[in-house]
Amino acid sequence: MAKILLPLLLILSLASCKDSNSSSETSGSIDEPATSNAPAEISYTVLNETPHDINSYTEGLMVYDGKLYESSGSPEENPNTRSIFGIVDPTTGKISVKAELDKKIYFGEGITSLNGKIYQLTWTNKTGFIYDAKTFKKLSQFSFPSKEGWGMTTDGVDLIMSDGTSSLTWLDPNTFNTVRQVTVTDNNGAVGNINELEYIKGSIYANVYETDYIIRIDPATGKVTGKADFSKLNKEVKTKYPGAEFMNGIAYDSAKNKVYITGKLWPSIYEVRFNLTSPLHK
Repeated sequence: MAKILLPLLLILSLASCKDSNSSSETSGSIDEPATSNAPAEISYTVLNETPHDINSYTEGLMVYDGKLYESSGSPEENPNTRSIFGIVDPTTGKISVKAELDKKIYFGEGITSLNGKIYQLTWTNKTGFIYDAKTFKKLSQFSFPSKEGWGMTTDGVDLIMSDGTSSLTWLDPNTFNTVRQVTVTDNNGAVGNINELEYIKGSIYANVYETDYIIRIDPATGKVTGKADFSKLNKEVKTKYPGAEFMNGIAYDSAKNKVYITGKLWPSIYEVRFNLTSPLHK
């Protein structure tokens, strides 16, 4: 009886080892799906640095007709700030003012350009302004459904705005009716404090307020598909100028394929290259 049991036990032991080895190989297979659905890390390279006005409380940044434009807000606690927008002088960083809002009434926010017009949001007045992009004459104003206005960009058809929550809202540029909305989400759920926006090669890039992150968003779904950590650059900025506040401001020059970033009261504007791996974002 013992002679029969020993071979049987040996066979069962070998089979068990084989199953264990097979399972180990499968768990390490490259064909298995990743266990985490966190956004891809986006690295970046700083290519150039130019001056920025340390009194500019940056709310919007854009490139139009080859020139860099900036919109600034005006916190009450900082009397040197103004709610203005205009062209940034690359030598001094000063804004050549094209329009100014009464800071006792309005707090200037994001800007974008579409069809020969410049659109500007304000913070809590539920009001936006429209200017002729050549003469900068104010053409009209509009209201929007969100409680607050933060960042603004365009996909070439509609206006896209953020309101400090996790929502992005598409507005018809003629009627200002809501075309659609998406909720920005990552692997942890909704992502709030979405601030300045820029539409780059089919994706929306956004500052997340009070953080060192720029995120890349799929405009169709709101899903965060990438995340760039600028904490090292932010630390360098604050070492250079301790009065600098949160990073905010992304502009894309499609003609030159250049991206510019800055922050509130930062002493510099940086030209950066995002090192993207997706073939959709080369």
